[in-house]
Amino acid sequence: MPSKNRNYKKDWGNEKARQKEDGGVLEAKLARQTLRRKLDKEGVDRKGKDIAHKKNLSRGGSNKDGHFLTSPSDNRSFKRSSDHKPKAVYDSPKKK
Repeated sequence: MPSKNRNYKKDWGNEKARQKEDGGVLEAKLARQTLRRKLDKEGVDRKGKDIAHKKNLSRGGSNKDGHFLTSPSDNRSFKRSSDHKPKAVYDSPKKK
């Protein structure tokens, strides 16, 4: 049976150390969490929806870049090319 007296400060420090090794996962998690709380406070009904960022957090995006609500299935993966690799975030048109 787990102890009733958890050391939350130590647990949080351990989680930060673990996620720091993963390369910025904690910052992305906190950005998503902040945005969810902001939308809930504004009264946005996001039931059954995911919050997607216009520029993916894993590719250097932030909450400032913009966000929108989308279905979970649309938000679970990157768009992929025929060789199954993720496509570029922004495919800019070629200049002529």
